Formats: sequence, C-alpha cells, structure tokens
Amino acid sequence: MRHSSVISRRVAAAAVSVVLASGAAACGPEDAGAKGGTSGKAAGAPQKGGTLTVLNSEAQSDFDPARLYTSGGGNVPSLVFRTLTTRNREAGAAGTQVVPDLATDTGRPNKDATEWTYTLKEGLKFEDGTPITSADIKYGIERSFAAELSGGAPYLRDWLVGGDTYEGPYKGGKGLASIVTPDARTIVFKLKKPEGEFPFVATQTQFAPVPKAKDTGAKYEEHPVSSGPYKVVENENDGEHLVLERNEHWDPKTDEERKAYPDKIDVKSGLDEAVINQRLATSSGADASAVTTDTNLGPAELAQIGSDKALAARVGTGHFGFTAYLAFNPKVKPFDNPKVRQAISYAVNRTSVVNAAGGSALAEATTTFLPEQKAFGHTPYDHFPAGRTGDPEKAKELLKEAGHPNGLTVTLLHSTAQNRLTSPEVATAVQEALGKAGITVKLDGQQPNSFNEKRWSVKDAPGFFLSRWGADWPAGGPFLAPIFDGRQIVANGSNYNHAQLNDPAVNKEIDEINKLTDLKAAAVRWGALDKKIGEQALDVPLFHPVYKRLVGKDVKNVVISDWTGVLDISQVAVK
Repeated sequence: MRHSSVISRRVAAAAVSVVLASGAAACGPEDAGAKGGTSGKAAGAPQKGGTLTVLNSEAQSDFDPARLYTSGGGNVPSLVFRTLTTRNREAGAAGTQVVPDLATDTGRPNKDATEWTYTLKEGLKFEDGTPITSADIKYGIERSFAAELSGGAPYLRDWLVGGDTYEGPYKGGKGLASIVTPDARTIVFKLKKPEGEFPFVATQTQFAPVPKAKDTGAKYEEHPVSSGPYKVVENENDGEHLVLERNEHWDPKTDEERKAYPDKIDVKSGLDEAVINQRLATSSGADASAVTTDTNLGPAELAQIGSDKALAARVGTGHFGFTAYLAFNPKVKPFDNPKVRQAISYAVNRTSVVNAAGGSALAEATTTFLPEQKAFGHTPYDHFPAGRTGDPEKAKELLKEAGHPNGLTVTLLHSTAQNRLTSPEVATAVQEALGKAGITVKLDGQQPNSFNEKRWSVKDAPGFFLSRWGADWPAGGPFLAPIFDGRQIVANGSNYNHAQLNDPAVNKEIDEINKLTDLKAAAVRWGALDKKIGEQALDVPLFHPVYKRLVGKDVKNVVISDWTGVLDISQVAVK
C-alpha cells in the first residue's frame, strides 16, 4: 500500500470501479437487492454467438497484465488474461469467493503461510497453441516489477522475499529467486511474512502468463498473448477501441468460470455518460446487445426510468466493498480531543448525507467502516448512536465536556469533483448538520489532484476532511490494514492512514489475522478489529455506495457478484 500505483488505483476506483457520478461498478438486469443477482430480461436461454458491444466513458488503457490494477482478474481483461486464481463467477455473496483458474486449487500454504505452492492444470495453451508453463507465470510476474511497466498492484513488491529491491527482468535479465518453478506445472512463492489472503492476490492480472519470447516490453499491450477465451485483434488509441475475437486454443474444459458466449466483443470508449445511458435505454441496432462496464445511472435518470416498467426491468443493483467517510487527523487541534471527534460523530445527519449522495437508491447509510458484507467480516456496531438524523444535543454536551461550551469553528476539506462521494453536496450536508450542534464548518473545496495530495499527506493533511476507500478484494485485510496499520504510515509519500494510528495492539492483531488461511475465521477477527478501532472515533463512516446500471434489451445471463458489484462480462450472452 506504500506505492504510487495504489494511488492510481484508488483514483481509478473512482473511474473504473466505484465513482458514482461518472459510473460505478454495478450492473444487472433487474433490481437484485443487496446481494446482487443474475438473469436477463431477453427471452430464451443464452446461446453462443453474436457480438457484444461495450459502451464506456473511460478507455481500457494499459492493456498489459503487468500494468493493470485489477481485482479478480478484472472485467474486460479477464477475457484475455487468465490468472492462477480468480473470483467465483456467481451472483451475490457466492461471488466473493476465490476459486482456481489456471491452477488446480487456490494454493497450498506451508504451516505459517509464508510459502504458497500452485500446480497448473493440464492442457493449458496460449492463443498460438503453445503450452502455458509455470515459467510463463513467473516471467509475467517478474516483468511487472519493471519501472517501464508500472501501474499494477504493489503487493508482491511488499510480500515476496527480495521484491522490494527487484527491478524486473529487463535489467540484467535476472529472475526473482523467491518465485521457484521446479517443473513446468509447479510454481512456489516465498514470502517475507505470513499472508493468509495470498489466494486473493493471485487473482491480480500480474499472475497472468506471458511468454518471454513474445514480450515486446511497453508495446506488449498492443497485442498481448491471450490465455483466455478471447484474443485482441484490434487496439486503437490505447484501448479507446478494443476488439476481441475467440481464441480457438482456449479449452473450456480447463475453465469453469468463463462462459464466453459471444463470438466477438467490441469495446467502444470515450463516450459521454449521458449518451451511453441513452443508447442503452433506446437499445436500437447493435445497442440492443450492449452493456457498459463503467457508467452508472444517476438520480435524475433513475427517476425517469422509474415510470417505465420495461426499462426499469433492465436496471440492476450492485454492491462493491467501498466506504465514504469523514476522516480526522488527531495531530491537528481540536481533533486531538476524542470528545470533539465523538461530538461530530453524534452530530452527523446520515439521512441528509445519503440524499446528497443521490438518495437511498444510490447510497446506504452506515456506522461501520467495513462494508456490510460477510466476506469482509462485517460486524454491526454504532458506538455513537444518533439515529438517522443525528443528535445535536448530545453533540453539544460532548463539546461542553471538551471545553467548547459555546461551540467551535472547523474547516472541512472536500473535492470539487461531482462524484457524490467527497463532493460539495456531501460536504454541505455535513456542514448543515454540524451547524445544528454549534459547530461552524468552513468548506475548503479543492480540485481533485490538490484534494488528494492534501488528504494523502502526513505533513500537510488537515484535521477534518471527506475521504473514501475501496477494497482490492472482498476481505478485511485490504480494507483495514492500509487505514489503521501504523507501519503503513508514509511520511514522504501517499499515506492512507489518515489518523496516523500506530497502536501496537492493532498492528499485532493485523499480523495475527494475516497468518490465518481459514478466511472465514479471519473475517470474524477483521470484524472484531473494526469494532474495536471504531471506539476511538478516528473516522465517521457515512455510507456505502449502491450502483445502478442499464443493459441493452437483448442482453442475457447477467451476473452480479458482491466481489465487484459489476456485470460480469464473461457470463453475458446476446443470443
């Protein structure tokens, strides 16, 4: 979590996975409720054939497995790049499970989870018919360490023995000794410390095989060698227009997860979001067989759709592990006083905040930092119960105890981006609620880059600001550790531990949970840790976004999981 690539992903979590204004990770044929759903409104069983059109606002850039920052293998990337493990392609909570992909299982750890061994399935082939070996996976991972291919997930740099100093295979041609391939089907990873959630990391595209002989460095993205059901036949303007066709050497017998119904997938990007939603709604011509992987519906669009039953039946609901919250920096007065932080926790009106975020259809109020999904270990708690609309009188009482009987004045940093997460609307809702408790809030709106630089800075971070966090996979580790592990505080770089908490007991518990390979047991511990940290009022959880998205009228077999909250493109059919 210490690397700049995490930043790009957190920003990308706004553009690719979780931003509400420009489109969030969410999709489905009809409202599937809190746990996602599957089906398709087009009549008839799904069949192979046809062309699936993807209408997006953001280009599918950096189409190189080393450079992509994905979870579960990504969406469009997952059609081309298979990985050791992947997400379970099922609806709802079942979709939060990690399952084998290229490997025969999710990995075999040694006693203390510092070593993980994988065996490849038999019969795996690249698009040119050559066998996929463990050496190809090792090389694919090694090239992700090269500076010229930066952008991917940083975990292996932190976790693998020697990963922090390795510079990739292009400098001196050296491999990474902590990745061992004793034979063509076996690969072993040696870690610096126990990591029970390693199977989740093995879903990242860095684990996709790359044949060394076909590696063209920075140009590899133009024609990456496919290990999945589709191959790239066209890539214009760095992913703005991407055309995929069937990889005849992909064997469905080795791949239980991808349905790969369409013959062709045509990804068109750079489109205005309103245009995307209008085209999906109208569903004329090729747009009848179209979906979007990055554009969400907004409140106004949902209101219009609500009166059209046929159209409403093509709107789905998705949930991604994500929390919008108020952050405190206790190094700055008056937020060093717990009673001031508690007062603000009581004063917040979550109903007005949810309305500012687009209403209850697009945001669910929360009092917990962990998302409300079992996979994360969600444990209900409300340490500062103030109901749906806040308790200004209790807040005033605490302010008096804190030495501010006449109230106080604070400044709230927020973004000027219209994302309904850290935007002016949400900031104004907080301002109005705190005003009723005698807390005058001055709003400091900053452009997105400036906003991020300030909230991610140890030296310049203000005492009070809006923030957000999305998980790299559905578990408590990537949610709590970057935010509350004191060893992840970054003095000269991008710091996500806003509270700068460095509690030995918290750090120790994180280490103990990381040793667990029983993910259900780990989830319980993450939930308990979230509840314990919550007592310190180091943040005020506000809401978890809900994502609404349209599909074309002829799209079938839509599956939404709680891993991504987004339509799984590998399951879609158009005939």
